Formats: sequence, C-alpha cells, structure tokens
Amino acid sequence: MEAFAGGVFTYLEGLIKEQIKENEVYVAYGIRPLTPKNVETYFDERVHFILVKSFNGAWGTMLNPKAYYEIRKIYKEVQPDIVHLHSSSSGFLGRIVLPCLKTPVFYTPNGYAFLNQKTSKINRAGYYVMEKLVGLRPATTIACSKGEYELSQKLTKHSTYVSNGIDIDKLDGLLTKQEKSSAHKFTVCTSGRILTQKNPALFNEIATLLPEVHFVWIGDGEKENNLRYMLTSPNIEITGWKSREESVKLLQSYDIFILTSIWEGLPLALLEAMYLKKVCIVTDVVGNRDAIKDQVNGYICTSPADFADRIRSVMNDQSLYRKLSQNAYNDVIREYNTSVMNKKYTEIYKKALLK
Repeated sequence: MEAFAGGVFTYLEGLIKEQIKENEVYVAYGIRPLTPKNVETYFDERVHFILVKSFNGAWGTMLNPKAYYEIRKIYKEVQPDIVHLHSSSSGFLGRIVLPCLKTPVFYTPNGYAFLNQKTSKINRAGYYVMEKLVGLRPATTIACSKGEYELSQKLTKHSTYVSNGIDIDKLDGLLTKQEKSSAHKFTVCTSGRILTQKNPALFNEIATLLPEVHFVWIGDGEKENNLRYMLTSPNIEITGWKSREESVKLLQSYDIFILTSIWEGLPLALLEAMYLKKVCIVTDVVGNRDAIKDQVNGYICTSPADFADRIRSVMNDQSLYRKLSQNAYNDVIREYNTSVMNKKYTEIYKKALLK
C-alpha cells in the first residue's frame, strides 16, 4: 500500500481487523503527509509492518526502479500465499514485478487515478494507458463498488467487486446519545478535506440558494492548495481538522449529509452517514450512485438547484426523511459493513488458493 492514508487507510483497518483472525498479515506501506503517526498502533499487534522507503507518491513510486527492487525483495522474504495491492501506484508496480501465475495477486483501485480531475489530462491519460497495459497481467482486480467494477471490465478480463464497508462496532463505540433541542437549526453537512475532488464550489453554490439553512464542512483544506476561499457563503461553517471521533459526533448531530464530489470510489463517509440515518444527497458519479438509489435511500442530483429542491423537500416532510434515512441504514446493515465485506474477500482468497 503506497497511499497509506485517508479513506483507504480506514478501509484497510476494517479488512485487516478480520483477516488477522485466521491469517498472518504483512503490510508493506509508504508514508503520505496524512498517514497517521505510529500507524502500527491502529492495528492488531500481530500484524507485521514493513516500511517501503522507495514509495514516494504515485508517479514518484511508479518511475522509481528502487521501488520495483524493494517490493520484489519483500516478496521473496515473506513468501506470501496471497498478495493484495491497494491504490493505483501499488497496483501498477505489483502487477509488473510479482509472479502472478505463481502467487494469486489481487488489486483494489479504491478510485481509479485516471478519474482524478485534479491532475492534468496528460496525467489522466497516462494512468489509463498504464491500467490498460498491466490489466493484461493474470492478476484479479477487486473493485470497491459496482460502478468501479464496470470500469475495471474495460481495463482487464480478470475482475470482480466487493463493496466497501464500514466497521459498525467501532462506529457504535464513537456515538453518543443525543437529543435535539427545539432551538436546533436545520443543518446540512459534508466531511473530508477541502479538495478539488470534493467540489467546494458546488457546495458553496448550494448554500447560497438556501440562506436559511446552516451548512457545515467538517474538515479543512491542504496547506499547499487551500480551497477554503471557495466557501464564501455566509451560512457556511468550516470546522477545521477534526479527529475521527469528533467528526462522527458532529455528523451525528446534523440533519442532511451531502457529497458534491466530482469522482469517488465508494466513500466511507457516505456509508457512515447512511448508518447514522442521515438523508444523503449526492452527485451522480461512480461510488455515490452505487450506494445511493435515487428517491429510495437518498437523492442523486445533477445541479445546484436540484440539490436545493431536494433539501427543501426533506426539511418539510418528516415522514419522507424517516423513510429515506431508514432505507439507507438498512442497506448498510445488509451490505456495506466490514463483516459482509470480509466474508466476500475470504471467499475470493480461498477460491484462489484452491486453484
């Protein structure tokens, strides 16, 4: 795992938590600016961690010969029965250098890099070509959502999917009993870093259409490319960086969760909001539309006015609010949790070993 941070870090927490119960687990990882300090403390003490010093960002890893040598060396030392690669750079490097016919190799993009609108068209084209080339290798892509799976089928003959899931038990441990006061102001929120991917300009435009509603962005911007300046509407509050526990408690206290993303994998923040019985309103992109079924467990919108209309309709109809939020909660219980996710991964792993 080169990009050992953010949502992918949380996803791996859930995956490893279950896999370590029956298997020996090694994690070869790189450090990103948002990688937690002392990452080992977040996991079971039985997990073996190997810091890959040659991992240095996406392109800095894929264009670094030392990274290929180091991963090959780790493979020979560990002699794994299964290899699972996470994110685009790890997926490219691993599928190139590892003997995929000798050892079952799996790759989970968690949001294909060529969908990243933050990078140039040349970079996105480069990512796509590389995915297409290494897709010829006999490794299996395990997409994190049905939408990502449909994309993967254009890149490789070997693909399947397991939907991302959240750790319900861990989330329950962070929740508090709350009762809303009569003075509670209806609040719409989102969470995550203020990035191009999350489309803060659209979030701001929605807020300007609903001056009577309180909007909250749980998170902060990157120091190098701070997009807070896009959130100018006077009814928007930016909380700044919050710990996971603080973020969950804030999300629990608000009414509607929106995602204005330009692209996604299958966002864990959305699944958490669904579990917390928030009405979720999202953009029509891969990942979002895998979890949200329009007018069944939330809304999918294509314009600022559409978002505003949906928010108003939920504000004024409590029965509608309860129906949508309950359906969303039921979907998480049935499918989008780490228990279901790990059962499916275990089936895939065991089937590969039998072959």
